[in-house]
Amino acid sequence: MQARKIVLPGEFLGETRSLKAGRGTFIEHGKIYAMILGIFERRGKLVQVIPIKGRYEPVEGDFVIGIIEEAMPSSWLVDINAPYPALLHVSETPWDIEFGDTEKYLKTGDSIMAKVLFIDVEKKLQLTLNDRNLYRIRGGHIIEVEPSKVPRIIGKKGSMINLIKRYTRCRIIVGQNGRIWLDGDDKSIAKVLMAIKLIEEESVSYGLTNKVENLLKMMT
Repeated sequence: MQARKIVLPGEFLGETRSLKAGRGTFIEHGKIYAMILGIFERRGKLVQVIPIKGRYEPVEGDFVIGIIEEAMPSSWLVDINAPYPALLHVSETPWDIEFGDTEKYLKTGDSIMAKVLFIDVEKKLQLTLNDRNLYRIRGGHIIEVEPSKVPRIIGKKGSMINLIKRYTRCRIIVGQNGRIWLDGDDKSIAKVLMAIKLIEEESVSYGLTNKVENLLKMMT
């Protein structure tokens, strides 16, 4: 089993003239460095560092699964598994909502597929539902995984999650905040959970796709 490269904070990763800095990195004098302890990953010209452990740190443009914490007269407070809460304003939904009628559309405990619209300097988060791929989630089950494992669960260009979907025939939506929505029969969901457990346990090893496929074949 071959481990993926682990980098330390401040470790040199490359130069901006040939590479693009991604998550978990910072730029200084045209050079890219690791901001955190994590796993180095390069995709084309993009270099990033995936944290080994840690809570979800939102980035503008992230797709997240949120849970409504509170309905207010013109907005909702949403738990997105981050260190700080997110706000969804009525203007960032596809509905024409009158003042005070927010609970008619989303109430405490409801789940949504949303996008992080922006983050201000005080770490206040604004979400949006104004996209055809964003909506209220109905039915199914939501599970939580270590946010740092999400890239491995999705796989390169969606390869891992598509593999799991193909073998289980479950509907699966993966939020970048470590929440996953599943819909299918009990037997199929059990297969998905076993596959995700394997990915979490061996996320830093090579050959993981083959291991997951072999596991799913055994359970077919």
